[in-house]
Amino acid sequence: MNTTLWIVQGLLALIFAMAGIMKSTQPIDKLLKSGVTWTDRFPLTTVRIIGLSELIGALGLILPWLLNIFPVLTPIAATSLALVMTLAMMHHLKYKEYKAIAFNFILLVLICFVAYNRFNSL
Repeated sequence: MNTTLWIVQGLLALIFAMAGIMKSTQPIDKLLKSGVTWTDRFPLTTVRIIGLSELIGALGLILPWLLNIFPVLTPIAATSLALVMTLAMMHHLKYKEYKAIAFNFILLVLICFVAYNRFNSL
């Protein structure tokens, strides 16, 4: 089970790190062209904060557990990212963006899997 958790954590960390870097560094026009369609509905500051949250969450999925420094931060990071995905799903539902909801839901299920199992491993 530990190997499965590490694989899922690694994939999630990669996805959230890439998304976080993209949202925290690229201009809105470039984000829109790359398919991040919701970014024109929020101020730039909000998009940057979401990006930084995803980037910090990605680091939190890996580093605390790997380094055994406050390992409780790993399931807390997963829970925090679950909240981000839940809010994203609610936003996409409002705008009837069903493909985005499906992707967010898959990420949410994987994140909850990590959070649940890492909390139980403490």
